[in-house]
Amino acid sequence: MDSLSELINLLNSTEKQDFKQFLQRKNKRSDVKNLQLLDLIETDDIEGIKKLYVSEKNNDAYHALRKRLQDNLLLFLSQKTFESNHSDTYDVLRLLVVSRFLLENDVVRIAFKCLDKAERLAEQSEQFNLLNELLLLKLQYAHLPGAENLDALTARFLQNQDHMQREAKLNMAYAFLRQELQEIHLEGKIVNLTSLMITTIRKYKIVVQELMTYKSIYQILFLANEYAAIQQNYGLIERYINRTNKFIQDQGHKKQANLFYHISILYLLANFHLRRKDFARSRSYLKEMMDLMATDSRYHALFYLRHQLLSSLNLFFTDFADDAISILQESLSNSKNMAKPEDVEDLRICLTMFLALCNDRRSLKQLTLLTRTDAWYEKRMGMLWTIRKNLMEILVHAQFSNTELAMSRLNSFRRRYKKYLQKTSEERVLLFLKLVEKYLQRPDVVFELAYKKTVLNMLNEEENKDIFSLSFIAWLIARWEKKTAYKVVLPLIKS
Repeated sequence: MDSLSELINLLNSTEKQDFKQFLQRKNKRSDVKNLQLLDLIETDDIEGIKKLYVSEKNNDAYHALRKRLQDNLLLFLSQKTFESNHSDTYDVLRLLVVSRFLLENDVVRIAFKCLDKAERLAEQSEQFNLLNELLLLKLQYAHLPGAENLDALTARFLQNQDHMQREAKLNMAYAFLRQELQEIHLEGKIVNLTSLMITTIRKYKIVVQELMTYKSIYQILFLANEYAAIQQNYGLIERYINRTNKFIQDQGHKKQANLFYHISILYLLANFHLRRKDFARSRSYLKEMMDLMATDSRYHALFYLRHQLLSSLNLFFTDFADDAISILQESLSNSKNMAKPEDVEDLRICLTMFLALCNDRRSLKQLTLLTRTDAWYEKRMGMLWTIRKNLMEILVHAQFSNTELAMSRLNSFRRRYKKYLQKTSEERVLLFLKLVEKYLQRPDVVFELAYKKTVLNMLNEEENKDIFSLSFIAWLIARWEKKTAYKVVLPLIKS
């Protein structure tokens, strides 16, 4: 998909109409073809696009038209985002813009009031770059009547410069760690997370006290969570979980000042305990998460689907399958156009898994709704997610006797991912695939002792004790036990 189409797809139907009106207001001539081009891109009319400019000599004119349409769309999106977004960051920006306008027009008293309010918001949300702009503006007009004391302003400005330097170091360290994790994920690089963290902290000359903010704690926990997911072993990051719990307890009264990061941390803690099969603690963090979400509608909208995903997983793996399925179905039916596609895809694949494990044919329907390309899933959802999605697709088709289709998907999977799995030392996935292939070629093989032994031996590997890995193994065991995979996986999780 080209960049112009990607931008257009960000708009819902109402916003597309608003954009067309925006173009109509801007068009000074009647022969401008931007509205025609927009309609043709929306309907994917390739032949129509060719007719916009008949002669091949007009290729330059066509590309210039596309460029102007894209520029106008970016302008429209920037205005719409600025007008509709009510986060603290945008509130500060709005106040900064209007304060500058007021000062330039000698409306001094109101301007300084706006700047004071903006400064409080910027401090609360730790927006040090914006705070820098605000303080610079105050310094610029410090000679006016009603301005703050210059020495006090200068001291705050210099202190904020220190905060900016600290944040810059933390962001560089975070970017470096993200890059290292990508290499672990895509190249199979062997790294000890704790050693990597210590090396990075030394490299960027970060002192421990600088890590004691909601943002830095969230970043560390996010990286630890990613590392655990790659290694399929959440026990490796327990020390980071314990430190995070201590940090939250120590903060106490400061929760509201860092709401986004606090909710994000609670989400990661709930996910950690879910993956460690401590469902009670996971639910307690989800409750705390929902309590905070309820205090601000912006964050309720942002985190709601992710909260529902973890809530349904907790229910499903504690023997409340019907309730878990209902939560996902309701969440998907109520998900709005502006919901993040990644969140929707997470719910969809989870619902497919629940239905498949319960031997419900509706899982086939859900599979057809996972319509994006593997390349999109790899980029947006990650390699591990995409591999699980493809494996599940093979199992669902096998489960409902679509043997040829399952074999076709299996061969495609092997062609696309075999080298990657070997490179990242994930031979266990290839072993699982071989066992599925044997079942597809000769279903009676599941009753042979050697086959059963190979499957059961997989349960002894540490990386296979995760709830999702156990679900895949349970599917194989269910073939010879003549039960649903759900009835097999529940006792495996409890044990």
